[in-house]
Amino acid sequence: MKRRFLLSFILFYSAFMIGQNKIDIDARFNMQQKNAKIAQTLSYQNTTNDTLSKIYLNDWSNSFSTKHTPLAKRFAEEYSTKFHFAKNDMRGFTNITSLKDSAGQELNHTRLKSHPDVLEVELSEPLLPNASYHIELSYNLQFPDDTFTDYGATSNNELNLKYWYITPAVYDGEWHYYSNKNLNDLYVPKADIHLKVEFPKNYGIYSELTIQDVEQNDSTQTFYYYGKDRVDSKLYINRFPKFNFVQTDNFTIITDLENEGIMPADRAIITDKITQFITKNLGKYPHNYLLVTDIEYKTDPLYGLNQLPKFFNPFPGNLQYELKLLKTTLNNYLDNTLLLNPREDYWLKDAIQIYFLMKYVEDNYPNLKLLGTLANIWGLRSFHAADVDFNEQYNLYFMQMARSNRDQSLTLPKDQLLKFNANIAGKYKAGIGLKYLNDFVDYDIVEKTIFEYLGNFRLKPTTSADFETLLKKNTTKDVDWFFKDYIGSRKKIDFRIKNVVKSEDSVTFTIKNKRENNVPVSLFTLKNDSVLSKTWIENIQGSKTLTIPRNDATKLVLNYDNIIPEYNLRDNWKSLKGWFFNNKPLQFRLFKDIEDPNYNQVFFMPLVEYNNIYDGFTLGAKAYNKTLLMKNLSYQITPKYGFNSKTLTGGAVGIYTQHLEDQNLFRINYGLGASYASFAKDAFVTKISPSVSLYFRDNDNFRSNKSSYINVRYLDISRNVKDKSTVVVKDPDYSVFNIRYINAHTDLIDYSKFYYDFQIAKKFGKIALNYEWRKLTEGNRQLNFRFFAGTFLYNNTDENSDYFSFALDRPTDYLFDYNYLGRSESSGIFSQQIIIAEGGFKSKLETPFANQWMTTANMSTTLWRFIEAYGDVGLVKNKAVNPKFVFDSGIKLDLVTDYFELYFPIYSSLGWEVDEPNYSQRIRIKFTVDPEVLLGLFRRKWY
Repeated sequence: MKRRFLLSFILFYSAFMIGQNKIDIDARFNMQQKNAKIAQTLSYQNTTNDTLSKIYLNDWSNSFSTKHTPLAKRFAEEYSTKFHFAKNDMRGFTNITSLKDSAGQELNHTRLKSHPDVLEVELSEPLLPNASYHIELSYNLQFPDDTFTDYGATSNNELNLKYWYITPAVYDGEWHYYSNKNLNDLYVPKADIHLKVEFPKNYGIYSELTIQDVEQNDSTQTFYYYGKDRVDSKLYINRFPKFNFVQTDNFTIITDLENEGIMPADRAIITDKITQFITKNLGKYPHNYLLVTDIEYKTDPLYGLNQLPKFFNPFPGNLQYELKLLKTTLNNYLDNTLLLNPREDYWLKDAIQIYFLMKYVEDNYPNLKLLGTLANIWGLRSFHAADVDFNEQYNLYFMQMARSNRDQSLTLPKDQLLKFNANIAGKYKAGIGLKYLNDFVDYDIVEKTIFEYLGNFRLKPTTSADFETLLKKNTTKDVDWFFKDYIGSRKKIDFRIKNVVKSEDSVTFTIKNKRENNVPVSLFTLKNDSVLSKTWIENIQGSKTLTIPRNDATKLVLNYDNIIPEYNLRDNWKSLKGWFFNNKPLQFRLFKDIEDPNYNQVFFMPLVEYNNIYDGFTLGAKAYNKTLLMKNLSYQITPKYGFNSKTLTGGAVGIYTQHLEDQNLFRINYGLGASYASFAKDAFVTKISPSVSLYFRDNDNFRSNKSSYINVRYLDISRNVKDKSTVVVKDPDYSVFNIRYINAHTDLIDYSKFYYDFQIAKKFGKIALNYEWRKLTEGNRQLNFRFFAGTFLYNNTDENSDYFSFALDRPTDYLFDYNYLGRSESSGIFSQQIIIAEGGFKSKLETPFANQWMTTANMSTTLWRFIEAYGDVGLVKNKAVNPKFVFDSGIKLDLVTDYFELYFPIYSSLGWEVDEPNYSQRIRIKFTVDPEVLLGLFRRKWY
């Protein structure tokens, strides 16, 4: 065995003159220390006509080395604190001890300033075209904890490794290198790999490479591997066996996917079924082994299924495992054979994966529903979601981003995509786009082109342009629209039928293209529910008028089979039976459902809420039209009965959203809302407010956490106080015109936000500025600063009332914007609720209001973990009184920033507050139970 390995080494070195990259690695792993010593030789071939003086090497293990690498910044952009708060020894790094040429001469090398996981190596002599250069490296790897990316060292001292050794970057006339951003998209040229791995005897090892030899020593074991034409060498060193080898007629799958309750024989049948499908549709796999891991599935899961608890399986038999194995196997097959740039030219691989995932379900489970067996359960089967086919989910996920104006072009670099687009919506758009294209060109031309393309370019450098060229060769139809309008832009697809004129034997009508693109649309004629004909209509720019034979048709429908990912399906059909039948019937549903374009849907949902102590628990219902996908026009009506107030309360709101594309102003909301609720015992407020909101973002960088918006509104407020009420209201009715501009950079490390607020009413006018700044330091210390300044432009309100005054610690909230549980309470726990606004003080001081002007500054800093020290200072100016300086200080428990915080006052203008007998009543509480606000914790990580 050992002689065989030595012979392979001889063949390795003697093959340098043959054009092929070669990598030889001798790795000694220390499992307890979670590190490895590497001796590596690299033969890099220049396959271009250029002469190179430098080469670049990928060292992605070093992407974990500091809190300032592109990977660290990526975590911060997505509000992940785990990397920033990790201990230094958890992060991992690469320490290069030697980098020499074949003559033993040390080569100058540096890490790129903006890419600390990329090495620039100056060659000792020029590398000529088609020649190879030999480099010898020695380096130490400290592996990161797997808590960051699932790859690295586990808490059980095991290793799950990917992109762990140094590799050359790709050069094809220009260098293609970039940093690790947790996108699993390293771009390397194929190479022949020899791998020698030494590790303790009480561990097992798993790899896609072929074992050539094994040596056993007293405490260690050494495995010798070889792989030809490889781009990735995942390596798993585990204490306990957890991988299964399933050999099929096509190739062997090594997998640790969860398969609880599945018998080995069933697992083998499923695996063989999948490998046969892949081989038939994609071609022969060029290697013997394919490693399919649970980590890879969790990185790219079947969304929806991955949210289900492990004990719950809504799909028949072993289908859930089958689909998990299929999706991950497709992904790995393409990763190992299709040498596209995965950062710049990723869409084609994603499209092929999703397309054949859909095809597999169509071929084997044509009646499978999105809800699985749940679709047959009484109560659920009445929902439209129960009628939706399994494969329609891909369009739904993509449309979630398209309807909210967050979709992106698939030709953008992958690291510029929103996380939701990179992981879900973009992949699904690509897949359903291939299905759309295949339906348009007919005769499975797309599938034949994919098979031919993979055969021609298997393990060869390629681009999606090669696929485009081959497709155009295989069809006579114009498919430029697919690559330019569909893949290369974020133009929506939206058609409608109008101006229908009927005669006994023909129908004349107009198809309107509501978007600026040139994509085809399918036209169906139906007789009742039976399809009479299907025709593709092309080149509709603006509108196109057609006349077709009637042929007993009763309905014209665009995109009847929903193959086209269309923005709005509700105006795609016209009845030929008369005007009345063109009106969609109303459909009433209990609870929110998936949109059914054939009906005008109204949803009802029972409500049990606790919004304030005066109404107490409220029981009511919500009538609304919002489905799982965003609508331009949405409304909701929420009548509720308050058990404490014994009164019917509630409200109604309608919002029309105008989406604007390709500019910084991307959304305008026009709204009208009205509400009626208690604000004290036996006291009620009616609020009516029309508004316009303008939302801005960086159109060139959707991932930017910078945003701004302008809100213009008019509030008409009426207060009604009954005889038994505990509050006195002197001016029950008032109106306020309010303009607020907010600009925010809500980053995890550097946070800043400011707003200008302008209010004008009959008796007062005021202007205010609020600025917030946060900094998470290198030492994990949180620094917080907030500044507020507000002044009255004029103030003719009652001098004995501070209702409209600036508040130091607890705003009166005369605009009724804040979610106070007990807004009129002056004692008790509900009076201790704090909302950081206006003055932002935590102590209740002797001068709580200002009827002329006020400036305050609020500061806090971390003492230990979630414990902070805070301090507030300010000047309060009332009419005919000199400005008064005030301050307070204390301890803050920052349990969930902005959502749940506790403030414990210590020392203030009142003196030592901790000495007071009623100290528990001085503790302030900040919290929210608003589901929409809490949902923001999820959204900010994905959008």
